[in-house]
Amino acid sequence: MANHLPAIVIDNGTGYTKLGYAGNTGPQYIIPSSIAIKETSKVGDQASRRLARGIDDLDFFIGDECIDLNGYSIKYPIRHGIVEDWDLMERFWEQCIFKYLRAEPEDHYFLLTEPPLNTPENREYTAEIMFESFNVPGLYIAVQAVLALVASWSATNGVQSLTGIVVDSGDGVTHVIPVADGYVIGSCIKHIPIAGRDITYFIQSLLREREFNIPPEQSLETAKAIKEKFCYICPDIAKEFDKFDKNPSKCVKKYSGVNHITKQPFDVDVGFERFLGPEIFFNPEIANPDFSTSISDIVDNCIQNCPIDVRRPLYKNIVLSGGSTMFKDFDKRLERDIKRLCNARQKLSTQLSQGNITPSQMNVKVVSHSMQRYAVWFGGSILASTNEFYTTSHTKQKYEEYGPSICRHNPVFGALI
Repeated sequence: MANHLPAIVIDNGTGYTKLGYAGNTGPQYIIPSSIAIKETSKVGDQASRRLARGIDDLDFFIGDECIDLNGYSIKYPIRHGIVEDWDLMERFWEQCIFKYLRAEPEDHYFLLTEPPLNTPENREYTAEIMFESFNVPGLYIAVQAVLALVASWSATNGVQSLTGIVVDSGDGVTHVIPVADGYVIGSCIKHIPIAGRDITYFIQSLLREREFNIPPEQSLETAKAIKEKFCYICPDIAKEFDKFDKNPSKCVKKYSGVNHITKQPFDVDVGFERFLGPEIFFNPEIANPDFSTSISDIVDNCIQNCPIDVRRPLYKNIVLSGGSTMFKDFDKRLERDIKRLCNARQKLSTQLSQGNITPSQMNVKVVSHSMQRYAVWFGGSILASTNEFYTTSHTKQKYEEYGPSICRHNPVFGALI
């Protein structure tokens, strides 16, 4: 629709929030999903302790500005992808719109994202805040997994399918979500208690045992920098150890940092951590003794639990999304392991039928692309820049007529398929 200003796309995650305008290839801002507020020391529940008079109500900061503030308490309104504190979330959106995007909400349609299995009540709260507080003309709440599928279209040679399985791994949580024709198969969603933060903690513990010149207060950010700069997925962990032992000068890398307090430089040798960190996706027991199922097995089980008629399309379109799937060769290792599981199952079924049934080869394809880190936001940007977005969104007029219950259901985009 030519007469509309571009829609605003906000992807609220547990670790980071991505925000920007539809039609762009990347978000304008990526900020931590945190808010710093002043609390009184009075006895009472959380909400009453932070009630402020007049202009004090505007005394809060979000994102990177929360760091190193004295006299403020830092809160995280989102846990495991779901909003827990709506009062703080409203303030967070307020600064996202007015301070960061410099937008007038009454002039823009909004696309917000939600995690799988988000409750209908949460959608109603979102609609109330958006229509009542910000007076937006239109709102669409999209499931993150569907947007990740849309973002993968750039890597599928023009094949635009809304059927696939999304492996979404961010900083705080990892989900495996099957989607059939744009609808999430809710009963088959799998949750993995390993994500980017766990890899950082694991690398931190490995470094702590060996490197003594890292400043203690910088050990976490050093581990994070090493994870993002040097880590990769190896095809075989035993062979990789052997390779490092035979030729350490070639495999061991050096990380250089500066002590924030003394301003003295320090060096860290990065060895086995390079492949051991991300390996906890495929061998989680090395970091978490309570959980031992690899990500490949979980994806395979998830597809096997789905209706039989969508299993082949799901194997053919395994889409990676989120920053923790950006490790080098993650897609190749996942594809190889799932192919092995499928081939073993087909071999077994041939044996059990004594050669009477020969199943056709399962086509397994893991889709990796350059927009993986903010795939959900990019998918939202693609959808919100189409004409159909404006006809599918819930409008202010509808909200005033029927109330927030209209946002309990958000129709899937049909004309794109």
